[in-house]
Amino acid sequence: MLPREAMTAAQREAADALIAGPRKAVFGPFIPLMRSPELMARVGKVGEYLRFDSVLEVRLRELAMCLVARHVSNQFEWLMHAPLALKAGVPQASLDAIAVGRHPPSVAADEAATVGLVTELLQHNGVCDASYAAATTLLGEQGVLELTTLVGYFAMVCWVMNVARTPALAQPGFSALDAFPL
Repeated sequence: MLPREAMTAAQREAADALIAGPRKAVFGPFIPLMRSPELMARVGKVGEYLRFDSVLEVRLRELAMCLVARHVSNQFEWLMHAPLALKAGVPQASLDAIAVGRHPPSVAADEAATVGLVTELLQHNGVCDASYAAATTLLGEQGVLELTTLVGYFAMVCWVMNVARTPALAQPGFSALDAFPL
């Protein structure tokens, strides 16, 4: 993180806006994004909507974020979102399976549709008609659109952190030992 006195006026303004929003701090992908304050502000707004205001239930959003974090090997987002997923109702067995790269065991229908769509999207850069139809039936068209966008957004911020070598931060109740094996 840049010291405040080393920031440009635009960087300070972008940091202050992020701190004033629901995140309450500059951390994770926003540390490297500080090098481009306008990009950080725009990325932050998209992420703010997807994380906090999407039509998808928090449980499904957190599940999707864990799937993406694991797929792109990003420990920061895994350690940030696995505890939130657990708190939102994602079963521990599902998180344990995702952590080691396995498909989660039987879960609720909306979770299965989320896992199916996210996994297929990450593996094939798209989804087949049957997967789209199944997800749309359970999540609605807006839900599928927002889930797809969440996957892209989260892959992007994970890649930013992977390139910038952003370290993982332990979360209360979780530690680096809870990270997935690389």
